[in-house]
Amino acid sequence: MYINDKLEDLLKETTSPKYNITYKHHIIFWATYFILNTLRWGSLHSDFEYSLKTNIIGFPIHIALSYFNIYFLMPKFLYERKYIIYAVITILSLFVMLVVKFNLTYYFVDTNVMPESPGYTDHITLNYAITTMFGELYVVAFATAIKITIDWLREHDKLHHVEKRQLATELKFLRSQVSPHFFFNTLNNIYSLTLEKSDKAPQVILKLSELMRYLLYATRKHKQDLRSEIECIQNYIDLERIRFNDLLQIDIGISGNLDNKVISPMLLIPLIENCFKHGARKSIDKMCIAIDINVSNGFLYFNVSNTIPKNSSDSKMATRSGGIGLSNVKKRLELGYDSKDYDLAIFEKDNTFNVMLKLKV
Repeated sequence: MYINDKLEDLLKETTSPKYNITYKHHIIFWATYFILNTLRWGSLHSDFEYSLKTNIIGFPIHIALSYFNIYFLMPKFLYERKYIIYAVITILSLFVMLVVKFNLTYYFVDTNVMPESPGYTDHITLNYAITTMFGELYVVAFATAIKITIDWLREHDKLHHVEKRQLATELKFLRSQVSPHFFFNTLNNIYSLTLEKSDKAPQVILKLSELMRYLLYATRKHKQDLRSEIECIQNYIDLERIRFNDLLQIDIGISGNLDNKVISPMLLIPLIENCFKHGARKSIDKMCIAIDINVSNGFLYFNVSNTIPKNSSDSKMATRSGGIGLSNVKKRLELGYDSKDYDLAIFEKDNTFNVMLKLKV
């Protein structure tokens, strides 16, 4: 019950104000319709006084029938698929309207209730009944069509806003997912160094604290400054350098204008992590990691590669399944960017695992 209430609140909140129809809109609609209809029939019969009188009688009936259909008959019977009952009540309501309109016209306007037809009509005839009922049906159908259109637009707007909120929530979750995954790997590094009683442990903890400070604030934002993101990458690489020392060779190239460029926070870190997870940490030999960052013509070209350890199946598994990090990056790109704004390629070539990302910044 609580969840349903919350969902209702969410739907109400996400409704655009432009689709909130108030009583003022109803008054404006019927007043405009009344004026136009009076002028139309007055011009047709060359008798504006008669047109005004008949419309004063007819419009309350139009309004009553329209609202009776829209707010009672349709929700109670049509939407519940009780079509026969709906049709029967609709016909009965039109017949009641016919009798009421005839008597009001006969006693308050003119005994000739249908001057536009040949002859003198002072009683309910088949021609009068058909003409009047179809006229009322036309008005009811017109008002109902407007109501259905507004309802459809309102529901479409609700679904659009709910979908946007869901995407925003999912993106926030994916961004937050990176942090625990990243810290888990880094804490493993610290644990290994403490077991070895390494003097490097304090340096690693200091670097980690800098990264934590960045992560705590970066992941709250939808977009982050590209320079800050690259600094985060460099701090992470420094952590790995401390751990692997001479067993790891890292080549980094940064070029292009990084000023005033933004990116989804923590989007690139998983690509770097993947190199160490499936490269350096699985090898007992010297490993090479190459990182090239270039900004040109409004796009970031981010290429990273690592040599594949001998007799290792990890890189193939990463290529096939993507791992937590790569899957996260793919999903965040799909949710956070238009398909034309990015291109991601992951492949193996010449015993090297490669990730190439082109991203609009």
